[in-house]
Amino acid sequence: MSEKKDITVAFTGHRTYCGEAEKPLQELLQKLYEQGFRRFLTGMAWGFDLAAGEAVMRLKEQHDDIELVAAVPFADFHKRFNDVDLERYNAITESADEVVILSEEYSKAAYRRRNDFLVDNSSFVVAWWNHQPKGGTAYTIKRAIKQRLGIVNLCPTPDAELF
Repeated sequence: MSEKKDITVAFTGHRTYCGEAEKPLQELLQKLYEQGFRRFLTGMAWGFDLAAGEAVMRLKEQHDDIELVAAVPFADFHKRFNDVDLERYNAITESADEVVILSEEYSKAAYRRRNDFLVDNSSFVVAWWNHQPKGGTAYTIKRAIKQRLGIVNLCPTPDAELF
C-alpha cells in the first residue's frame, strides 16, 4: 500500500464528534481530490472516523476513481458499537475497496497498530482533534508531525497549534 502513499489521506479524530464539521469536511475532501488524492483511510471508530468514511462514500458517488480503505484495529471491533453506529460501520465496510484488520484480538496495542497504519500509509491527515494531549488522536497527530505529513485539523480550537 505504501506505493500509493503520495495520493492517500488518513483520518483521525475523537469518538465524541457529532457532525460539527460535516460541510467543511466534504469541501476539504473535494479540494484534496482536485489535488490528486484518491485513496482514503479511516480507522473505523465511532465519531469522526465513521463520519469521514461516510464523507468519502459520498465523494465516491461523484468520482469512480476513489478508493476507501477501512482500517479496523481488531477482528471483533464491530461488537463494541451501538446499533446506529453499527449500521454506519457496516455500510462503510461494504462500500470499502479494502478492509484491513490490524489484529485478530483486542489489545491496547491493536489501536496503536491501527494508528501507525494510518500514518505510515498516507501523506496527509485530516483530523478532528480538540488538542487533548493524550489519547489515540493525539498519538496519531504526533506521529504524522514526526513524519512531516500534511495535516488539517477541522476542530475549531482558537489559538491552538499542533504541538
